[in-house]
Amino acid sequence: MLLGVVRSGLVESRHPVTVAAVDETGALVYQSGGDQDAPFFFRSAAKPFQAAVSQRLGAALAPEQLAVAAGSHGGQPVHVALVEDMLASAGLGPAHLLCPPAEPLSDSGRRRAAAAGEAPRPVFHNCSGKHAAMLRACAAQGWPLDYTRPEHPLQREILAEVALSSGASPEPVGIDGCGVPTFRGTTAGLARAFARLAADPGLAPVAEAVARFAPLTSDGDRAEAELARWCPAAVKGGAQGCIGVAWRGGLGIAAKCWTGEGAPAAAAAAAVLRRLGLVSEHGWEMLAGVAHPVVEGGGRPVGRLEVLEEGG
Repeated sequence: MLLGVVRSGLVESRHPVTVAAVDETGALVYQSGGDQDAPFFFRSAAKPFQAAVSQRLGAALAPEQLAVAAGSHGGQPVHVALVEDMLASAGLGPAHLLCPPAEPLSDSGRRRAAAAGEAPRPVFHNCSGKHAAMLRACAAQGWPLDYTRPEHPLQREILAEVALSSGASPEPVGIDGCGVPTFRGTTAGLARAFARLAADPGLAPVAEAVARFAPLTSDGDRAEAELARWCPAAVKGGAQGCIGVAWRGGLGIAAKCWTGEGAPAAAAAAAVLRRLGLVSEHGWEMLAGVAHPVVEGGGRPVGRLEVLEEGG
């Protein structure tokens, strides 16, 4: 699938996107785009599975906490408060977080931090909820708190979960921006994982939390939150242009934009939902901001992101 940014009638950038849809049996029901077998790192799209393992190993998170653990939060006060409570209630503190100091991911979060004179902190990192959940799991299991090592027992459990969900070995792992292992796979593999997220009862608490609390997983103003708002689905994006959709009932959809841009990946995922007949006419109108983000010039619309070729 090829998407392009069209300004004043001219295509000024092109974004090749590979997409796949897999049903609850693991069967491929739709695919488009080249590089179907090319691996990429799932990055934060793997967070629901990382959170599910932490929960299974004793993190004991409430639904809102689970949403933050599976999300890439914006560093808003509510996100920071949830992460700090996750740590404090387990006898831990922000000093135990091994993610690097960061500014809040959201613009409004950064403005608040700057107005308060706050320097970058690990708790502001968009992955701090995931790290807090990992710390709680390690504390519950009596494991060392140096949880970012690929050989740590927690990370080996997560590796096994991602392998089971995607249907293939996610090794060799890389190191994500927050310092924990990140897993490789194909678009079909990511779609297979999200189909399992949608259908497996053992993953249902995470899927429900991500679908229900989009403002906690993605700050509420990103494309994945808009998809979740109008679809019965758990949606999670990852850095460098990948996204997974767990449609309630057992369908998984994944998209990878090879230019690393998030907007074309989300638009391609929305296009697949439309092609498969899962989105109503009204729903499609409401998803216009995801499917066809507006391009502005002089403060007014002069173009939009469009699907140029479905099979490109």
